[in-house]
Amino acid sequence: MSTPAGDIEILFEDDHLIAVVKPAGLPTANAARGQASVFTILQQRRGSGGFVGIVSRLDAVVSGVVVVAKTSAAAANLAEQFRERTVEKAYAAIVSGRFPAPLNEWVDWRDAISRREGAHASVVHPAEEARDGGGDEAPRAAHVRARVVQRAGEVSLVELEPSTGRRHQLRLQLASRGCPIVGDRLYGSRQPCRTGGIALHATRLAVAHPVTHEQLVFSCPCGNAWREAFPSVFRGGSRA
Repeated sequence: MSTPAGDIEILFEDDHLIAVVKPAGLPTANAARGQASVFTILQQRRGSGGFVGIVSRLDAVVSGVVVVAKTSAAAANLAEQFRERTVEKAYAAIVSGRFPAPLNEWVDWRDAISRREGAHASVVHPAEEARDGGGDEAPRAAHVRARVVQRAGEVSLVELEPSTGRRHQLRLQLASRGCPIVGDRLYGSRQPCRTGGIALHATRLAVAHPVTHEQLVFSCPCGNAWREAFPSVFRGGSRA
């Protein structure tokens, strides 16, 4: 059973890791001085000397499941899983515009994404421009499976399963195909998101336990706030 911890909900915890639900608006880490983050909340909860290892991040405007290490060994193991792309991730998004595929048909999007140092927005490139070298600003391969599961008027509910984790990847891949995430003004959305942040939520994260190697699956479906903000998508809508 989940339990609250400050401004975040705990889905799972043992001696090695902790899985939480990050609300939109709360940074994962590296917040401004005096501002709360997942890191500062867990650090305060752990007390002096308690290890808090951030191994992956969600943008501050994104909500959903985040896993955090409680030991340096667990942090190294989990970080390697993310680097090796063995972690399974799933997201839900509400987008405007027309999703470029039929209802319930999975599509694979392969791009390259870069970010200039100091720039807030990332840039999408053709997949063939991806490369491993070239420094931090080089285009990196970005892949996601995506499908639209409900259409209702001007918005659609989309499911996303990325195998990579580039900065702003899902936001940019959707926007570049004419269907920006609701509330994401940085990438062209003209619709506000009444749930706060943007309408992107990490619904599922599966990792191997760093010690037992057991497969752990952490889930957090879209909550009532989303259903109240987008009733036409969650309560029928057109499935055409």
